[in-house]
Amino acid sequence: MSTTCNDNLVLLGGKSATGKSASLMGLKNPEGVMYLNCESGKKLPFKSKFKQFTIIDPLQINEAFEAAEGMPDIHTIVVDSLTYLMDMYESIYVLNSANGMKAWGEFAQYFKVLMQKYVAKSTKRVIFTAHTMDTANEAEMIMETKVPVKGSLKNNGIESYFSVVIASKKVNLKTLKDYGSAMLTVTPEEEALGFKYVFQTKLTKETVNERLRGPVGLFDTKETFVDNNMQLILDRLEDYYK
Repeated sequence: MSTTCNDNLVLLGGKSATGKSASLMGLKNPEGVMYLNCESGKKLPFKSKFKQFTIIDPLQINEAFEAAEGMPDIHTIVVDSLTYLMDMYESIYVLNSANGMKAWGEFAQYFKVLMQKYVAKSTKRVIFTAHTMDTANEAEMIMETKVPVKGSLKNNGIESYFSVVIASKKVNLKTLKDYGSAMLTVTPEEEALGFKYVFQTKLTKETVNERLRGPVGLFDTKETFVDNNMQLILDRLEDYYK
């Protein structure tokens, strides 16, 4: 039985235009980042020295993880985004299948194999981005914010495969006034605009129906909102698991 796990695995969820891709701009040693673009080759919102690959078949993700293990210069793998990756699998392998039930089973199995075989055994830091949406939970009569996914994966949710789930947000500065740490800075431009793009790392009473998570003590209450800089998250994980 394997006990392999990846201590440097992050799921960054968020709605469109909340700074998910932009948060990658601060990654150190960008030449060592393998960026796997699942969104039809959409350009990053900044000039990048990442090793960029446009994914046109979901199985290429597995191949990329295998290849990265033989590339000592690669320290981080980014899959942008998991939402579009699973949509791509559906378009290529499910919708064109003569046996829909079998194809949906393989849809779920593809994701499980990716996470349990390739991601868990990876020696690289791994970042997945994903789009979230508000969904009605009729059983509990609430609105949940989560990563949408089809088939049997919907039962447990994509987030259940990650120990660290954070969210990208566009937040009014008035909301941020009660939080403050070395990980949260407000620039003069943000002061003028009245809002800031941030990561939310912990639940608040206003966001109890979101699927954020992290190991105990990874962030304290003052760090509920931090700068949308993925390097800060990776540095914290490294310190936490030392």
